[in-house]
Parts: sequence; C-alpha cells; structure tokens
Amino acid sequence: MSLRDTIPVAGIMLAIVTFVAMLMLGLDPIISLTVLGVWIGSLMLDISGAPEPERVVVDQSFSVDSMRKLLENSSTPVLVTEKNTIAIANAAARRILGQHMVGQDARVAFRQPEAIALFNKDRSGRAIVRGLVRRQDIWEINRQTVYRGVAVIELINQTAEADISRAHTDFVANASHELRTPLAAILGYVETLSESNDSLDSPTSQKFLGIIEREGKRLQSLISDLMSLSRVEAEKHDLPTDLIELPGMVERAAQDAAGPNRAEQLVLSLSAEAKVRGDRQQLEQVIRNLVDNALKYGTPGSPVNVTLDRSRDSQARITVVDQGEGIAPDQLPHLTRRFYRTDPGRSRASGGTGLGLAIVKHIVERHRGRLEIDSDLGKGTRVSVRLPLAEQGDSAKSGAVAANADPIA
Repeated sequence: MSLRDTIPVAGIMLAIVTFVAMLMLGLDPIISLTVLGVWIGSLMLDISGAPEPERVVVDQSFSVDSMRKLLENSSTPVLVTEKNTIAIANAAARRILGQHMVGQDARVAFRQPEAIALFNKDRSGRAIVRGLVRRQDIWEINRQTVYRGVAVIELINQTAEADISRAHTDFVANASHELRTPLAAILGYVETLSESNDSLDSPTSQKFLGIIEREGKRLQSLISDLMSLSRVEAEKHDLPTDLIELPGMVERAAQDAAGPNRAEQLVLSLSAEAKVRGDRQQLEQVIRNLVDNALKYGTPGSPVNVTLDRSRDSQARITVVDQGEGIAPDQLPHLTRRFYRTDPGRSRASGGTGLGLAIVKHIVERHRGRLEIDSDLGKGTRVSVRLPLAEQGDSAKSGAVAANADPIA
C-alpha cells in the first residue's frame, strides 16, 4: 500500500475549513494556526503505525517423516504404512514384531489371516488376532487411513482382559459342575417320594413335594444357562467358521422352542436364502431363547411371528415379534444384563433364569452381529438379530455342510 493511499485527505480538508472559519470569526490567527497544525499533525501520526507483518506461508502437505519423532516414544505400538509397506514403526512396535520390520509388507510382518484380510481391504477397520507375540496373546489391530494410501496401525494388547474373563469363566464352569451332582440327587429323591404312597399322600406333602421339584428344575435351568454363558464368553474371540444355511436352522430351532403344545402359535416367514459363518449350536440357542421368551411373555394364545429376510445393509436379519404387554422404554437398555427382569415375580413363575437375553447378546457379538430390541407398551416386543452374510466364495462349500445337517423336524 502506497503513502498516497494512506494520507487522510478528507481529514486535512476538514482541518483547513475549520482554520478558515476561525479566521472569519475573528479569532487570533496564531491560535487558529496552532489548532490547524495540531490537527494535521495528529492525523499524520495516526497513519505512521507499525508496518504490516509479513505473511507466513505454511506448507500443509503431509509428510511421513514428520510423524516419526512424534510416535517414536509412545508406549503403544504404532506403525505407519504406505500402500501396506511399513514406513514407520515406533520402539514399542519394533520390540513386538522385530527390528527388521521397517520396509516390509505389513501382511508379511503380521502373518495373521485376520490382519491380512484387514490390510487387503485398504480402508479403516479393526481385527482381533491371537498369538502375535506369544501363543495365548490377544491383540486388537486398529487401522485408520489418513492420506492417499498412508495408514496408521495401532496395536492394543487385550491379553490381560482375556485372562480375567477366562478366570471368571473357569470359576462359573467349576461351580456349576459342583452344583449339578447334588442337584441330580435331590431331583431323584423327589421323584421317588412323589411316586410313593406311604404316608406322603396328604395334600400338604404333595404340595411341598411339588414346590421342591419345581424349584429344583428351576435351579437346574439356571446352572445350564450359566454353563452356556461361560462357554460363549470363553469363545468370544474365536470367529465361527461353519457355513450355515439359515432358513432350515431357524425353522427347526423355532419349532423346538415352541414344542407340540405351542406350535400352532408360530407364524414363520423365511423368505430369504441366507448363509452365514457361525456356530450352529449357538445360533439355534439364540432362536430358541427368543422364541421361548416371546411365547412366555406374549399374550396367551397370541401368534408369535418369526421372519428371516435381508436388511438394507445386506445382512441376514432374524426377527421375532410377540403380541404381549410390551416393555417400558427406560427398561430396554438393561434387558441384556445378567439376571435383569422387568417383572421378577412373573419371570420366576414362568421358570425364567434372567440369563436368556444375556446369552443371546454374547452369541450375537461373537458372530460380529447386532442385536436390536424395540417395544411398544400394550402392543408387543420386536427383537431383531443381524448377522453378516458369508462371502460368495463360500457357496461352493454349502453342499457338504447341508448334507451333514440334521433334517428339519
């Protein structure tokens, strides 16, 4: 900007007009001249400020080298890859995977099928791998794409969490096994006493024997559910590998849950041909638990709808809908907690253990699926399970799996 552009011409002209007016009014010329000089001088001082600072141009381009010092001393193992080639590995990562890993292909450095599948997708994601350092280790690999083929890989050690979970699982399994033996003896003696006619035919004796038998069977169901939950937790990091055709499996499991006495309440709509990678026994348990809950807590005699279709995100979707009293919105987030009951008295009377939905949640998580529960008071409850479909290349193996499957009842 030039000096001419910064001179306050309008201010100077106003000062001159004021000076002339002061002279015409008969003021002392010296005083008028002094005012003019001060006015113009102040205007000139105002424009002689500090010079405008120079603009600093910052290079916004991304540089892998700029991240090296930042990541080197991090306690979390971190790698930076360019088109799957390891460009940076901080000290923690080199201690785990070796000093020679920089410059290698990440898929060669990890040598884990789950990690290789993640890197081949060339997008952000996560994977769980076992045995990265030691045989029992469990690591979570988080991959974030940041810039034109450049990705940051973070390794999180989950071994300690798995050890705690394994100890808890072992405790539950051992406790359940110890309880099962005396419980079997109790139930055996109750059945013997119930069949005896010697001094046990009074109404009071029969009533007490009925209570003992009912509570014993309820305890047996509780132990069975605890063992199922412990098995699911022990296997939660192991991705199932069996190829399963859902229509036949869903129909068989739903009919098993209903039994001959409630079969007429089932309304099946299995329109989708869907195949998933899963654990057949656990997926059947999911269907049985959901259908049994719908039949127990729905309006007596009302239909229970079981559908199989595909969701908008191209996943297999299994939905069980009842026509019961419904569940309050504030209770929905707690339904999958262990031993949580919306109506404790009714749940115990129907033989529920409070573990059914907890088991369903853990099985669905193991299959990398999603569980959704919606309910309207006075109308009923809708439970949906979404499961990732098997890859198209797996269809060639479905014939062998279908041949080994049990026939539909």
